[in-house]
Amino acid sequence: MNPPARPLIPEQRHQEILRLLRREGVLSIRSLTDYMNVSHMTVRRDITALEELGQVSSVPGGVRLTDWTSQEPPREREFRAQLELPRKQAIAELAGQFVEDDMVVFLDAGTTCQSVVPHLAARKNITVVTNDFYVVTSLFAHPHVETIHTGGTVDPSSASSCGRIAAEAVKGINIDLFFLSTGTWNLSRGVTTPSMDKVEVKLAALEASSSCFLLADSTKFGTVSKFRVTQLDKLDAVVTDDQLPPEMQESIRELGVSVHVAPLS
Repeated sequence: MNPPARPLIPEQRHQEILRLLRREGVLSIRSLTDYMNVSHMTVRRDITALEELGQVSSVPGGVRLTDWTSQEPPREREFRAQLELPRKQAIAELAGQFVEDDMVVFLDAGTTCQSVVPHLAARKNITVVTNDFYVVTSLFAHPHVETIHTGGTVDPSSASSCGRIAAEAVKGINIDLFFLSTGTWNLSRGVTTPSMDKVEVKLAALEASSSCFLLADSTKFGTVSKFRVTQLDKLDAVVTDDQLPPEMQESIRELGVSVHVAPLS
């Protein structure tokens, strides 16, 4: 983090704290005092003011956004399927525009990637590879799409497969476009997941693919899970919704990653 070039007034400090939290998820008091070159008490007063507005919450030794959590979203498929539906549908529609005839596409496990399926109906001679059982059953309505399921260890809560067997199956396929999904992503820590078994499959797909697009809505930005999949600068593009703050969009572009923004009606 590059410190401000000049002292900031309280309102500027508040906005800077919020900007940094959107980037990092959680910050220590020490990092804020060093960054803004102010006292411990000044930072504490700033945090108190933001807490009173409901924008941040104190944690031992630091502060986080009120809506930030290091915990993953609900894993059970039926709960996740109901979260942020307009965002998922808008992202999926935009993502579908990048699929061309004759492509081999990997759809990662998740409700956003499942939402891409209807937008593949008009494509010719495409193959979909997936570890998601709901994606497979959704593709039954599109018999012209060749479908490959990875197999592997079954995770009933996410209705998907993971682990070494699934990863080995992916490694044997030449994939043109990988749509990567996640419940947690962050500018500094990248794409993360709560399960090491899920990391194995995602990394195999990333290695086997010519291009990787992250499909993730803005409500998941700034969150972190236990295991890292990849830093954002290893991606080719991010497809998200227009509620991701413009400064965050620009920060991602500065990493050399394209950002495609789906408008919410």
